[in-house]
Amino acid sequence: MGRRVLSRPRLPGTVRALGWVSLLTDLSSEMIYPLLPAFLTGVLGAGAGALGVIEGVAEATASVLKWVSGRWSDRMERRKPLVLVGYTVSGMSRPLIGAASSWLGVLGLRFSDRVGKGLRTSPRDALIAEAVAPEQRGRAFGFHRAMDHAGAVVGPLVAAALLGWGVPLRVVFGLAALPAAAVVVVIARGVAESPRSAPQPDPSLAAAPKPGGFGPGFGRFLLALAVFTLGNSTDAFLLFRMSELGAPAASVAVLWAAHHGVKTAATLWGGRIVDRLGPRRCLTAGWLWYAVVYLGFALARGPGAGVVWFLAYGLYHGLAEPAERAWTAALAPRGVRGAAYGWVHGAMGLAALPASLLFGGLWEAWGAPVAFGVGAALAVGAAALLAGVPSRPVGGANA
Repeated sequence: MGRRVLSRPRLPGTVRALGWVSLLTDLSSEMIYPLLPAFLTGVLGAGAGALGVIEGVAEATASVLKWVSGRWSDRMERRKPLVLVGYTVSGMSRPLIGAASSWLGVLGLRFSDRVGKGLRTSPRDALIAEAVAPEQRGRAFGFHRAMDHAGAVVGPLVAAALLGWGVPLRVVFGLAALPAAAVVVVIARGVAESPRSAPQPDPSLAAAPKPGGFGPGFGRFLLALAVFTLGNSTDAFLLFRMSELGAPAASVAVLWAAHHGVKTAATLWGGRIVDRLGPRRCLTAGWLWYAVVYLGFALARGPGAGVVWFLAYGLYHGLAEPAERAWTAALAPRGVRGAAYGWVHGAMGLAALPASLLFGGLWEAWGAPVAFGVGAALAVGAAALLAGVPSRPVGGANA
């Protein structure tokens, strides 16, 4: 009797290389980002207002450029150069934060960092989608997101170890340049892409891509993502809730790393589930689970319950992140897939700005349970909107 082959085909080298790129990038970024508030207040003498301006400008910049770069990459023969430039700009800017002498200098460098993120994200996701067969997209994006989250686990631990050994804060920031430099090497040598001579983009879509022009259901899909994101405020509120529930600062830092560990495992698992069950079921389940977790945070009465819900929160990422990206690829024709990712990332990024304002205002006015309850309700509403979105590719051009 012949042996049954149970293993799945190996992911292409380009997908694996981009996974390592994300791990190294997040390692570099997370060596700096968690320490940024302490650097601004303790070293530069800035306050919470400066931090708000810096992060607001940074995230708005990334959101707009994700939309622009997606359209731009559809008109290029290859997407790889734009991905390489984006990662290089971020890698050169981020470590220089340690040399800043004022919060305005930090603002400029964070702006440059987010310019790089905006340039690379949509073309990179399109590159991953086009490197695999449609039935492998969930697995490919699950692997990529898992590597990204793994970097977010390692980065803070490396920074904490360096600080524990007495390395100055500015030097820790400078050392973040080492994994950033490795990123450029991995992209240059590990990411392969053939010139995209066919199929050519539809000229009408390339000239003025609108959500309704990508294919059946894309506009509704985009609306659902925006509604969900409006209730998906910054995770800083989860950390604040843990402190409110009585968790010590040191344990919150450990919990943050553990949370990213759960996300790493969950996205690896979730990507495979997306390929089996389809993106609609997985994304709907992920958003409904998000609602359950937020209700759990609303009703939690001690740090123990908060820890349980914080770790459970990682499962939402495992179901939702691969499904969002695989579904986007299925709904958009190949020639304008970069623009489609640009619309998705841009809509989610712009909705995230009022989301945190809404959540913070509700918390201040009526308390944490109301704020978390509204977030849960928006997630349920967004899941209902997915009912009218087709879950399969919209034609042969999507392959």
